[in-house]
Amino acid sequence: MTSEINSYLNTAEAARYLRLSPRTLENMRLTGEGPVYRKHGRLVVYHLTDLIAWSESRKQESTSDVF
Repeated sequence: MTSEINSYLNTAEAARYLRLSPRTLENMRLTGEGPVYRKHGRLVVYHLTDLIAWSESRKQESTSDVF
């Protein structure tokens, strides 16, 4: 059970994990471009598996993949 609890990261921790600023992650949450998140009351949390899945979905092989 303890490892499951440690799998939830707050916005600052999730941003650090993704190497983004917390503000960027907050903006992505507003636009729907960021990783899946959960609301536990007023607290926004991200599950580690969701962060990994989001990152995997953004893999690129070259700069031309962006367009």
